[in-house]
Amino acid sequence: MLQKKSKSQPLKKRRRLKPRTNLKRLLKRKRKKRKRNKKKKDAEEEEHKYAPRALDNSKFRLLGDWTEGEWKQTEDYSIPIADQFPDNEYPLGEIMEYSHDTSRITSEEMREKERIMKYDYEAIRRGAECHRQVRKYAQSFIKPGMKLIDICHKLEAKNLELIQANYLEAGQAFPTGISINDCAAHYSPNPGDDKILGEDDVCKLDFGTHVGGNIIDCAFTIAFNEKYDNLLQAVKDATNTGIKTAGIDVRLCDIGEAIQEVMESYEVELDGTTYPVKCCRNLNGHLIGKYQVHAGKSVPIVKGGDTTKMEEGEVYAIETFGSTGKGVVYEEADCSHYMKDFHVGKVPLRNPKARALISHINKHYGTLAFCKRWIERDGFKGGYILPLKNLCDEGVITAYPPLNDIPGSYVAQYEHTILLKPTSKEVVSRGQDY
Repeated sequence: MLQKKSKSQPLKKRRRLKPRTNLKRLLKRKRKKRKRNKKKKDAEEEEHKYAPRALDNSKFRLLGDWTEGEWKQTEDYSIPIADQFPDNEYPLGEIMEYSHDTSRITSEEMREKERIMKYDYEAIRRGAECHRQVRKYAQSFIKPGMKLIDICHKLEAKNLELIQANYLEAGQAFPTGISINDCAAHYSPNPGDDKILGEDDVCKLDFGTHVGGNIIDCAFTIAFNEKYDNLLQAVKDATNTGIKTAGIDVRLCDIGEAIQEVMESYEVELDGTTYPVKCCRNLNGHLIGKYQVHAGKSVPIVKGGDTTKMEEGEVYAIETFGSTGKGVVYEEADCSHYMKDFHVGKVPLRNPKARALISHINKHYGTLAFCKRWIERDGFKGGYILPLKNLCDEGVITAYPPLNDIPGSYVAQYEHTILLKPTSKEVVSRGQDY
């Protein structure tokens, strides 16, 4: 330990430095200071360079006067959603009039009907608020060079924490889709997958939350290179057009036609070649039921198709996919997404490991989708690969492989969940980011 000098000790005389030496030291200090500032500036430029371009709010036109609820979260996103709103009054989504019937929003009859209808508004809006905060958290840390599996682990851990997961009472609605470039959907890293997010990748991030089986299905696209801006903007505008067109008694085919008209009015230039943006015509939005992410009706993103109408009280995922490829996706290998058939009854299983696995699935996921990573995360004892295959062969579980356009193409996706109330439609998952 250093000791302080006593006051009785005489102070040493300071050595007088030559003016030239002083000048050299002064210049050296200035050079060091400039060097430090340059490093700081380079770091700021590097951070800005890798800011996900999909999150630039100045490039997004909101449909209506929607503003996000009061921010009650900490910087480290540690407060569960329910604790932020102890009175169960969760933020509303964006409220929009029905463009084909504007009288509904002022009708006393519709207001009364909405009041007496048994909607679980608190559960839906709690799940939506969780999605907004988790994706804001994800947007704060996702950068090129990260492993896709690490991004999923980090996002899903926060999702479970904020929603206060409890088996089928609340939790994740399906595995995190992190589909890159020509892969449009249903890709999530399996155990041992070391794929890395690249600086020139187009990344679709699709994850869901649920409270009491009320599912929020919402997705967005991240790109770090500005050359993809038109592709992202095309899909964003197409999704918002679908939301604007949707409503009670609107035909599903009319929504698809409106989406296609907007989507295919865009083109994107990549490395000197101009590509038209095409709708992925064999991908759709969908009706959402309780504990059922695909509940029967499909919302096309091209003209033609089903003339079935949307109905009062329904919940839909309006999602669109735009591609620089053929606009048709096909199934790839290395499946990660699985889901128990919603309508399957009790199937006699001879394999004891298959019986143990379906018991685990029933307890943890029910009829919600799951992935291989989750089975390992839950600590399921024994091998699950062959029992899972057996369950798929018996028709109890359905596999949903990754969906890809042609190699070398780029696909973008945007998606929101909407609720068709008697007076208005509520875009429950709307946020300030998109």
